[in-house]
Amino acid sequence: MIRDTLDRPLRNLRLSVTDRCNLRCQYCMPEEEYVWLPRDDVLSFEEIAQLVDVFTDLGVDKVRLTGGEPLLRRDLDRLVRLLADNPRLRDLALTTNGVLLAEQADALRAAGLHRVTVSLDTLREGRFRVLTRRDTHARVLEGIAAVVRSGWPGLKIDTVVMRGVNDDELVDLVEFAGGVGAEVRFIEYMDVGGATHWSMERVVSRREMLERLTARYGAIAPIVEESSAPADRFRLPDGRVFGIISSTTEPFCRACDRSRLTADGLWYLCLYATRGQDLRGALRAGASRDELLSLIRSTWQGRRDRGAEERLALPERRPLIQIGELKRDPHLEMHTRGG
Repeated sequence: MIRDTLDRPLRNLRLSVTDRCNLRCQYCMPEEEYVWLPRDDVLSFEEIAQLVDVFTDLGVDKVRLTGGEPLLRRDLDRLVRLLADNPRLRDLALTTNGVLLAEQADALRAAGLHRVTVSLDTLREGRFRVLTRRDTHARVLEGIAAVVRSGWPGLKIDTVVMRGVNDDELVDLVEFAGGVGAEVRFIEYMDVGGATHWSMERVVSRREMLERLTARYGAIAPIVEESSAPADRFRLPDGRVFGIISSTTEPFCRACDRSRLTADGLWYLCLYATRGQDLRGALRAGASRDELLSLIRSTWQGRRDRGAEERLALPERRPLIQIGELKRDPHLEMHTRGG
């Protein structure tokens, strides 16, 4: 296993399969139109599988398929099957907005996908319409129900919490997740690329979330575990578990083993990074396996990124990237690099 300059191992790869999305969430894609990646640049399933095979040679044992919205990529179950054949992958997961999940769940599970995370920021249909500018809330709930009916284990629900938008639904979401056998993870609103409407005033911190949930449920116990997962996990008095991802107010950069590969093969070592390593170019130029191994190894071993910690230290904090720059370089968008 290789390590970076802060002794962080390369273990967890977030793999974007498309930059397209069928929602327009306020915190990720607040505009209606975007500059999309050229289709010819998008990696084929075989190219993705080839690169993942190299990554697993270097210690990666967790892969999460992301987007954009990954279920927009046609025949995604075929890629899942290719990756599931890699015996070194311990965890093969998918994050989806759930709109297309009901119709694809059976095929994805049969192909070998281990588990699913559904992004759901509100249980209220009208609020969902305002947040996403789409009228597909019922389809998201149908997708969650399809996972539950199949008995698929490991279901998680991710919620970005925004003050004055959905922060009054913390308890409702805990109860909903418990009812479907899922674990909800509350995510602090982050100032990453695409979040052009972000402000610190709209962030609900981990501390505040815990205070609110404690007022409703009583004493909440932190779960102490050996894990590099981004969420801190907590147990309610009745035994139910939830998580909080506090990247904005309490970053976990020093333990971060994640990197991100865009759909067109740029490899980013941090969600806040403004430049990535071009693996597609090397692959399509005919780089050998050893050359790809060397390129990935040397890039990771030089990694110094601590994006969230550096953002926290700023005296005045505003959106990371302004809209003009985002339009010039779509790779700066969160929906391009997999969130």
